[in-house]
Formats: sequence, structure tokens, C-alpha cells
Amino acid sequence: MTLPMTWDEWTAHDGVGLAERVRKGDVTPSELAQQVAAGVAKVDPALNAVVELFEDALASPAGNNTRLDGPFAGVPYLMKDLGPTLAGRMQEMGSLFMRGNRAATDSFLAGRIRQAGLNIMGRTTTPEFGVCSSAENPAVYVTRNPWNTEYTTCGSSAGSAATVAAGVLPMAHGSDGGGSIRIPAGVNGLIGLKPSRGVFSIAPGLSDLTGLVSSQGCLTRSVRDTAAFFDHCRGGAVGEFMPYWTPPEPYTELIRRDPKPLRIALSHEWGDYRAVPEFVDELARVGRFLEGLGHYVDWALPAVDLRAAFEAQTTCYISNFAQVIAGMLAARGLERPPADLIEPINIRIWEAGIGTTFSERFRMQATFNTTARAFGAFFEDWDIILTPVTALPTPRIGTTEYLTISDNPSVRDWFGNLWKNFAYTPLANLCGIPAISMPIGEQAGGLPLGIQAQAKQANDGLLLQLAAQIERAMDGKWNSGRRPRVRV
Repeated sequence: MTLPMTWDEWTAHDGVGLAERVRKGDVTPSELAQQVAAGVAKVDPALNAVVELFEDALASPAGNNTRLDGPFAGVPYLMKDLGPTLAGRMQEMGSLFMRGNRAATDSFLAGRIRQAGLNIMGRTTTPEFGVCSSAENPAVYVTRNPWNTEYTTCGSSAGSAATVAAGVLPMAHGSDGGGSIRIPAGVNGLIGLKPSRGVFSIAPGLSDLTGLVSSQGCLTRSVRDTAAFFDHCRGGAVGEFMPYWTPPEPYTELIRRDPKPLRIALSHEWGDYRAVPEFVDELARVGRFLEGLGHYVDWALPAVDLRAAFEAQTTCYISNFAQVIAGMLAARGLERPPADLIEPINIRIWEAGIGTTFSERFRMQATFNTTARAFGAFFEDWDIILTPVTALPTPRIGTTEYLTISDNPSVRDWFGNLWKNFAYTPLANLCGIPAISMPIGEQAGGLPLGIQAQAKQANDGLLLQLAAQIERAMDGKWNSGRRPRVRV
């Protein structure tokens, strides 16, 4: 089969660029879909990142309910196998227990994605129910990092991160309940923005208030792709429990201008958790780079009881996931999770969380309130707080302590160990504030190191402005121009 572009030409385009080529008549949406299918065939044997491609979406993007006159003009898109549903498509959530599960309807966000002109043409890997830090269970699949396949992609938006990093397509879906967009973006060399609350709907099945911490988004290789996705896919469905908001200016316009000089705080001392020295050095280096762009940079941290915040966050995850699992069990008439179909830590989460009382949740929410207020007060004095995305080097494949196949008998100890590496991301979810991972750091072994910027509620656009300023300053060469070993 003759492809419409060479692979070098293909990977030089982002989603907005491909859409421009379609509108000029240089290439058709069907040809774009065929190029993605060829890319999956080329790299997925090494990465194991794509669960399924939809043959009908390859054959006819228009027949896939893609609005071809939308802003993305039929650009291919892959969905994480968790969260927003697609009518008639399977959604198996990285779990043996959910094998064969087929969705009855499109979620509201899936409809927005189709209206934006993105051709949803397949599913990407995720850990079971999105709980842990890597799509890595040999009984289901093991997704590998394209920069070095001996290492994990992290998660939970694992397959989406691997396919975008490998150049298969310019952007893919992710969701983030504690860092699940930003962490895989960080270790795969991508841009990953977790939005503020009130941006992307999870209607009709749930609302933002149902789980308090999880949000939707995308992983990309260019700031303008992220900006365009936010501009065209945001918004609430009818009957939302909270207001959905739109910025006064589209992000695609906003990012053309540099932000004003910003007050940027650096931090790696996050309660009980500390980054390894090489990551602190990278953070300091990025701080000096930002000073060179005209920003004021210093070390500072919000006045937050971080130990209490992580305790509340852990209670939130345990009780939330316990109820999610309970719903799946009830749908099958089961009283408890089957040990041969649900991973050990998820069974322990169900056991530990199913009896959570309203009083425990009330105390948790009280800590959410004081934590969010403290971050809010901090952002009265500072525009941005900058951290590494992770505190420790990326785990090798087979490091089970972070996985839900772990044999750790204590759920709280398992979460406590998780925070030692992934401390910097979850509090943005707790507070409902925006946070972005930018591919501007490097680990000693050559893997990417994302640097995270967080801002106050509804300042998503400021994060994109800063990222766009950095992108221009580096002539578009994220990751210092380096490319993964496994790529199309």
C-alpha cells in the first residue's frame, strides 16, 4: 500500500497541520486513517499500546459520525479504553472482568470530539479501571515506553501516550484522576494538560461532582493541538450539576501572544516527598531558562497540610474506586470481586472502601476545602508553581510495587508508596486547578522528564500561553529535538 506521506513528513505535522492539508485537498481523511493503521502495524508489536482499530472508521471516517467539515477535518484520534463511551464499541477498561463489555451510547464528550472533526478510530491501553501507574498486567497486556521499551509508559493514559510519542498520530485521548494525563506525558515526552473543573463533561452517566477529582483531556506533541482540542471539545451537557465555562478568547488565539512576565514558584519538597537530586537539578535549569524569558522565579510552596491532603486524597480514591467496582459487580449479580478476573489491589480497594461512611467522606471533603483554599491563597501571590512531574526515575517494566497486580496486603501502604513517586500531580485534581506537563526535562538514562506547571482555577489558558512561549523559544523542538527509539 502506498501511503500519502513519508513517515518523516507525517511526523512533522501536528493535528492542526494535517487538517490544513485536508482542507487544501492534498490528502483525504481516509488516507490519514490508513497512515495511522500503517503506523500501528509498524510500532505496536514493540509497544503493545493499541487495543483495537475500528475497521469501519478506517474505511469511512464520515460513516463514523465524524464531522469532516469540523476544525480537525477528519484527523485520526484514539480513545483511552476508559471513561467516555462510544455507541456500539467495546470498552474493557484494562480488565479481564470487563472483557466484551459494549457501550450502548456515545458519551457527551465523544459527541463533541466527533463534532470537532476528529475521527475516533480505535482504543488504547489502560491499567485496570485506570487505578495504577502503568498498563502492565501480563494477563491483559504490557505497554512499553517508545523511548526505551525496558521501561513503562506510566499511566493511566498509557497506550495513548505511547502511540502519540511514537508518531503514530498527533494526538489521542487521556483522562486524569491524579496525574493520568500528565505522568505518561511526562515520561513519554508529550504535552498533557489537565483542565480546571468545568471544562470537559463526563455526561450523561456521571458529573464532575460524582468523583470530585477526575477530568478528561488529550495528549499531544504541539501546544496548538491542545489549545484547539480545548476550544472545540469543551462544554457542558444539559443538566450539569456545576457551571461549565468558556474563556473570553479562544486558546488558539491566546497562545499566539507571550504571557506577561510571570511570578513562578519552584518546588520539589512536597510534604513528605522529595524528588531525586537529578530532577531537582533539571527543575532549577528550567527555572533559569524561564528567567531568561523574562519571568521572576524563586523557590516557594503553598502553606498546606500536605500530609492531611494526601490522606484525604487516598480516602477519595479508595472510596470512589470501591463504588465503581461495586457497580460493575451489581450489573453481573455478584456480591464480591472474582479473584481470577479482578487484580489483587483492586479487590483490596473494594474491601477497604465499600464501607466508607458519610462522616469519613465529609472529613475528606473538609480537607479538600482547606487544601484548595490554601492553594488559592498561594496563587494570589504567584502565577505558576513548577515541579517535576514525578519524583523518582521511571520504573522498569516488571516493577510491581506500583501496579494493581502487587501483592501488598495494605491498600493504604500501597497508595503511600505510589505518592513517593507521583506526589506532584494529584493535588491539582483535589483542588480542581489546571496543570500541564511540558517535555523540557531529561532523565539521566535518556527518558524524558516532564516539568509540571500548575495555576489557579480557570487559568488553563495561561498554562498554554506559557507552554507556547517555551515552544517558540525552542523553535518547536520539545525534548531538545530528541526522538524515541521506537517510532514510525
